[in-house]
Amino acid sequence: MKVSEMPYQRITVEEFKEQAEKIIAKIKAAKSAEDLKAARDEYNKISEEVETAASLANCRFTLNTRDEFYNAEMDYYDNAMPLFSEIENEYKKAMLDSPYRADAEKLINPRVFKGFEMSLKTFSPEVIEDLQAENALVTKYSKFMGELAFEFEGEKMPLSVLRGKLEDDSRDVRRKAAEAIGKTMEENADTFDEIFDGLVKVRTQIARKLGYKNFVELGYYRMGRVDYDKKMVAAFRKGVETDIVPAVAELKERIKNRLGLDKIMYYDDAISVTGEMPRPVIDTLAIFENALKMYHDMKPEIGDFMQRMLDAEAFDVEARDGKFGGGYCTTFAKYKQPFILANFNGTSGDIDVITHEFGHALAADYMFRFAEPDYPTGMETHECHSMSMEFLCHRWMADFFGEFSEKYKYKHTVDALSFIPYGVIVDEFQHIVYENPDLTPEERKSEYLKLEAVYRPYLSFEGIPHLEQGTRWQYQMHIYESPFYYIDYCIAQCVALGFLCLSRENFDSALEKYVDFLKSTGGISLPELIENAGLTSPFESGALRKTAIGAANVIKELEQNLN
Repeated sequence: MKVSEMPYQRITVEEFKEQAEKIIAKIKAAKSAEDLKAARDEYNKISEEVETAASLANCRFTLNTRDEFYNAEMDYYDNAMPLFSEIENEYKKAMLDSPYRADAEKLINPRVFKGFEMSLKTFSPEVIEDLQAENALVTKYSKFMGELAFEFEGEKMPLSVLRGKLEDDSRDVRRKAAEAIGKTMEENADTFDEIFDGLVKVRTQIARKLGYKNFVELGYYRMGRVDYDKKMVAAFRKGVETDIVPAVAELKERIKNRLGLDKIMYYDDAISVTGEMPRPVIDTLAIFENALKMYHDMKPEIGDFMQRMLDAEAFDVEARDGKFGGGYCTTFAKYKQPFILANFNGTSGDIDVITHEFGHALAADYMFRFAEPDYPTGMETHECHSMSMEFLCHRWMADFFGEFSEKYKYKHTVDALSFIPYGVIVDEFQHIVYENPDLTPEERKSEYLKLEAVYRPYLSFEGIPHLEQGTRWQYQMHIYESPFYYIDYCIAQCVALGFLCLSRENFDSALEKYVDFLKSTGGISLPELIENAGLTSPFESGALRKTAIGAANVIKELEQNLN
């Protein structure tokens, strides 16, 4: 079935509650672990209906944020989701309280119950109205960003297209693009500040009603982190500061000298090669044709899945007015179908979509087949799927970039290592904001600039309207929409760089380990997944130094192939 043909029908809270209450009654009346498992399977089936309906509504809203029908549906789910959560928590509590739980853990992966315990820490009926208010603010931001038009050289365009100009060969064009971003953000500064201030306040209120000092602890529980905690993340950030930042600073110094720059400005950060930037040398249709061939060459079963995605028309990649400005992979569980949204802009990022988001989709397909729907899986694990696939595709890049393929592989690896300090900035910034919820908008911006000086000392925002005030974070959608998500990219990037090093030693072995990683996701912990792949966990002592050295060595090898 094509994604566009999937029927949408709202699942109401009342309908779901009626069915769920019957299942909860069965759990409480269970006479054995087998009864408990049967009730759990029944619950997962009705939960799948809600998940699919909500996902379809959100997807169609993001395809056109001006669509009145799906705007109304998003308003409905913004209000309904906390009510669904209330019902879901009653189900999870009944499962956890069952006298047959211990026996059931022999039939159901114990990680499922561990996930239930964490989920119960994120909700109480008294925060329903606050959750509804939070959802409404997130939707307001998404709609605002989807409809915000940036003026560049007399033309109005979405941010996703304008950001492509930051990779232009001309430094003057890049500078003007950065100025255009800053100017439009400055014109809408009150809206950015108002929405985020509202989110900080309501999230803090929710956390305090649930008994937490601030939103940080609640934010971690919301992310479903069963394998690591705040202290481990703090140690990870410190490791980035001591081991990754010096490696990136040294790399950026070489790039600065090679490009003949006096300093690296914000609009130079994506530039790492001289001459023409590596861009796809083929059009969108050919990108998909070559991607299909690439995945068949990689592994027939992966190519077959890519064909199924194409047959289902499960990609929407053209940038257009009113479309959500980011990119994502989502799933429609009832149909076992992933879907990818992106905004092509003619840069190397278009190919990253075909590899990164496809990695998510492939993992989703394996999880539909090998995992249970309620297995707790952190977003850092999902990002391992996508970021690692980016590197496994390196050997086929000539099909997309022609003579510029070596430039692309170099730039891509440089960007991957350089990303980690930025990702840590985003994470630490959120810790500061939510640990100090009374900071003013100006104080938040000041704190952001301090973090830039620590983690990206080689980068300058000087002279760029508005952005020099510390506002770069305001178009990082995750900060508004998915608090504390961003560190997962950093953790995953370290794992992905590990797969890169493995693939350069023995590609076939690395690919099989990657596929096993995907097939095992959810059933075992992240540390076990990493260990089984023959890699080192980013949380282990000395791991980030190993990551920095390994990535730096690959980059130096790739540097030899630059023209």
